[in-house]
Amino acid sequence: MALSTVPAVSASAVAPAPRTVDYVALGDSYASGPGIPTQVDTTCARSDQNYPSLLATVKNWQLTDVSCGGATTAALTGPQGTKPPQLDALDAGTDVVTLTIGGNDLGFSSNLATCARLTSSDPTGNPCQTFFTNTGTDRLAQRVNEIAPSIAEALDSIRQRAPRAKVLVVGYPDLFPDDGVGCTSSPVPLAAGDFAYLRDTGKRLNAMLASQARASGVRYVDTYTPTIGHDMCKPTGERWIEPLVVAAPAAGSHPNAQGRQAMATAVQRALRRVTHHR
Repeated sequence: MALSTVPAVSASAVAPAPRTVDYVALGDSYASGPGIPTQVDTTCARSDQNYPSLLATVKNWQLTDVSCGGATTAALTGPQGTKPPQLDALDAGTDVVTLTIGGNDLGFSSNLATCARLTSSDPTGNPCQTFFTNTGTDRLAQRVNEIAPSIAEALDSIRQRAPRAKVLVVGYPDLFPDDGVGCTSSPVPLAAGDFAYLRDTGKRLNAMLASQARASGVRYVDTYTPTIGHDMCKPTGERWIEPLVVAAPAAGSHPNAQGRQAMATAVQRALRRVTHHR
């Protein structure tokens, strides 16, 4: 009686284990998630529920998150306090990179503080806009133009360090009412006429980021459009951006948990488009 044998399994029949995707998140507080539980790096105000973490969880990617609150483009190539340059997290094995940067180069937090301070001088007018344009030049618009070369240099450096990575520049969400009609309640202490100016400044920054992304051949992720109607003037439950005086676990004028989810979803959709076009 012949012995039965188990057919040998050829090496080609064994499917290789999928390679882990190496994802690096770069950027400022709009990536790090200040105030959102749980804060895993208090120095950088970094949450394990920020948009990079949400994205990595959904995609089952290996995340290296070096985003840090207060980061400017200088923190990409140089130290930020005790933190090493963010670009040091990249190497030839990096598969995906997201970058959210530029708001601190513009002086976002200090500009908002200035606007809030000036409100009492003309609460129904536009004292903030008057302050930033009183020399005959819109200094914030000028500053956006001045930041552009730094964004271009950053994207070039990312390409050099991670030559095969999919790179996505993630823009900023809609902080102020898109129709320009503000809310002058105490959580948002801004003059009625300044909301449209601040909205336009944010749009100008996003447009510059989109332009630099196109020029560098990388994808720009629009997080503004999907967050319209959920700005800081909306009531609790509808707003995805917290007002200057916060009511939810998040930093003032930053996305709350719902805002972070919206940003993660926008990046995920953009990644699908990148894959489709390749």
